Amino acid sequence: MLFLLLMLQEDLQAQMPGMMRRMQNMGGSGGGMRPASSGGSDSLSFEKRNFAADSVNVQYKYLDTAKYLTFDSSISDFYKRVPLKPWLANIGYNGNPTRSLLFNPMRGIGWDGGFHALDPFAFTVQESRFMNTTKAYTELGYLVGSKAEQQISVLHTQNISPDWNAVAQYRLITAPGTFNSQNSSHNNIRINSDYTSKNRRYHAYVIILSNTLQSAENGGIRDPAFLVNENPAYNDRFNVPTNLAPSIYSSRNFFKVNLLTGNRYTNMNLLYRHQFDFGKKDSTVTDSTVIRYYLPRLRLEHTIESSSNNYEYLDVQPIGASTFYSTHYGITQLPDTVRFSMKNTALKNDFSIIQFPDANNLLQFFKAGISLLQYRNVSGVYNDPFTNILLHGEYRNLTRNKKWDMLLYGEFITAGRDIGNYAVKAHLQRSLGSNVGNLQIGFENANRTPSYIYKNPTAFPLKYNTTLADENIANLYGVLYLKKINAFLQFNYFLISNYTYLKNFTDVDQYNTVFQLLRGGLTKEIRLYRNFKWSTEVFIQSIPSNAPIHLPSFFTRNRIGYEGNPFRNLILATGIEVRYHTAYYADGYSPLNGQFFYQSAERINNRPDIHIYNNFRIRSFTGFVRLENLNTASSQYGFGFKQNNFAAPLYPTPGLVFRLGVFWNFVN
Repeated sequence: MLFLLLMLQEDLQAQMPGMMRRMQNMGGSGGGMRPASSGGSDSLSFEKRNFAADSVNVQYKYLDTAKYLTFDSSISDFYKRVPLKPWLANIGYNGNPTRSLLFNPMRGIGWDGGFHALDPFAFTVQESRFMNTTKAYTELGYLVGSKAEQQISVLHTQNISPDWNAVAQYRLITAPGTFNSQNSSHNNIRINSDYTSKNRRYHAYVIILSNTLQSAENGGIRDPAFLVNENPAYNDRFNVPTNLAPSIYSSRNFFKVNLLTGNRYTNMNLLYRHQFDFGKKDSTVTDSTVIRYYLPRLRLEHTIESSSNNYEYLDVQPIGASTFYSTHYGITQLPDTVRFSMKNTALKNDFSIIQFPDANNLLQFFKAGISLLQYRNVSGVYNDPFTNILLHGEYRNLTRNKKWDMLLYGEFITAGRDIGNYAVKAHLQRSLGSNVGNLQIGFENANRTPSYIYKNPTAFPLKYNTTLADENIANLYGVLYLKKINAFLQFNYFLISNYTYLKNFTDVDQYNTVFQLLRGGLTKEIRLYRNFKWSTEVFIQSIPSNAPIHLPSFFTRNRIGYEGNPFRNLILATGIEVRYHTAYYADGYSPLNGQFFYQSAERINNRPDIHIYNNFRIRSFTGFVRLENLNTASSQYGFGFKQNNFAAPLYPTPGLVFRLGVFWNFVN
C-alpha cells in the first residue's frame, strides 16, 4: 500500500543518485572491506556548508593512507550499519560463528593464530579511522531484534585543537539466539588519536583497541526433523535437542551473558606511531590570513605495536554430551569442566623511511622499512617464543589530476620462524573520464606459513601437522565502473597451491596440487519507474571439482523498492530484499576448535532469503525497520515460520526475525 501511495503523489520527481557506492571487495584485493568515499547528497560532506550550529564537516583517513574520505550516510543498505554482512553464512544468530560464501583465502604472512570464525564482530587496527572535524560530533546507535537481540554503538570525535583529534568508539552486540546454547556477547572498544605539531614536522598516531568476543556452542541440533514436527513444544526453538549443552539452557536475559558452553576470544592492541619530516616551510595568504604549512621531502617513521590474543573453549557441564565428545574428538574420559586455551603475545617494532618526490603531493611517495616481530605462544604445557625479521617497501602515486592511482607493495620475512614468507601487491587505477567511469586492475601474491594451530602443538583437540608446506595464493583482479549504466563489473582469478584445510572435526590436511578459481561479479542499480529502483549484486564462482573447497557457484542479493525524498525533510527507502545462493556442500563446523571443515556428505539446498524493509532519515535521525526470513513460513502442523534454512549441516538459521534500528548523530 505504501508503494501505491507514493506512486500517486503528483510532485514525485526522479532523482539522480549521488556517486554510486563503490563495489565492496568481497575477497578481492587484500581481503578487506573498507567503506568507500561518498561525495553525494547523502554524505556528511554537505553540499551547502554554512557552519551553523547544526552543521559539521567530518573527514577520516586510515593509518597507512593520506587521503581523507567522508562518511557514507546513505540509508538504502542496512548491512552498512551492522558487522554481519550478506555474503557471510552465520551458523546461528547474530554474533555466532560465520564463514564467507565467496572465496576469500587467508593472505596475511607471519604468525596467525587460526581462529577467525568471529572476526566480523571485532574492531581492528587496519579499520581504525583518524578523523578531522570542524566541531565535536557524536553518533548513537541502538538496534533491537527478536529474542532480545541488542546492538548498542557510540562514536564520538572532536578536535582538541586544530591539529589534534581524538576518536572514541564502543559497540555491544548481544543476543540469546533462537536455539539452545546460542547466546553471544561481543564488546568492542577503540580509542585513537592523531596529532601534528604546530610547525607541521612531527606527527603522532595512537590506537588502543580491545575486543571480547563470546559465542555459546551447541554442536548443532540433533535431527532436522525436529524443526517441522507434530510436537508443538518444538515450535519454541529452545526446546529442540542439541548435541552440546543438553542440560544447560542459555538464558534469554539480556544482562546474563555468562558463557557456559562455548568460545571466548579476547584481544588487546596498543599501537603508537610517530613521524618526523625534513623539508621546507611555506605559507599561503588568503583574505589577510596567513596559512602556514610544511612541504616534506623526507620522513622518518617509527611504529611500536603490542598485542595480546587469548582463545578459549569452555564447557562447565559436558557430561550430558559425552557421545558428541567421544565420537568427534575421541574424548572418552570427560572431566568436570572441558577447557582448552591458547595465549599469544606479540611486540612489533618498525622503522621506515619515506621519501616524497613531489612535496606538493603527499599521495606520491617511496617507503622502505624493517620490522622486528617478537612472539610468545602459550597453550597447555607448550611455551613457544620466536622472532621474525621483516623487510617491506612501497611506492604509491595518486596523481594531482586524480586520473591515475598506482600502488606497488612488497614485504618479505628474511629471518625467523617464518623465513621465506612474502606478500606483494600491485594495482593501477585509471579514470576513464567523468562521463565514462574508471578501471582498476591489480595483482597480489602471498606465500605464507599455515595458521599456527594447524602446524604447531596446542592444547586444543586438533591433529596438527608439522610438515605442512607454505601456502601460496595469487589473485589477479579487475574492477570496471561504468557511469552511464551505473554498474560495477568485477573479475578475480585465484591460483592456489598447498591449500591447508580441516577435513573433519580434528584432522588437518593439505592439498598440494595447484588449482585455480574464477569469480565474476556485477553490482548494478536499475531505475524501474521514477524513484522505484532495483539494486542487484550477482557473483558467479567456478569451483574446482578436484580441490577441497565447496562454495555456491551462484550468489545474488537484490533490493527492489522505492528510494526517494517524498517530503521535504524525509528520505525514504522501502521495499523487498532477496538473497539466494545455489545448493552446495556447506562446510561443517567444529565447535571445540572454532573451525569450519570440508565435508561432502550433506548438501545444503536453501530457499531464497526474503526480507522486507523500511528505512528512513529525518535530518540527523535514521531508522531501519526490517522483517526478515519470510521464506521460512510453513503450514505443516499448523502455520509458523519453521521451515528454516541451513548455514551448515545441523545448523539452521533463524525463522522470522524483526529488527528495529535507530541511529542519531548530532553536533555537540
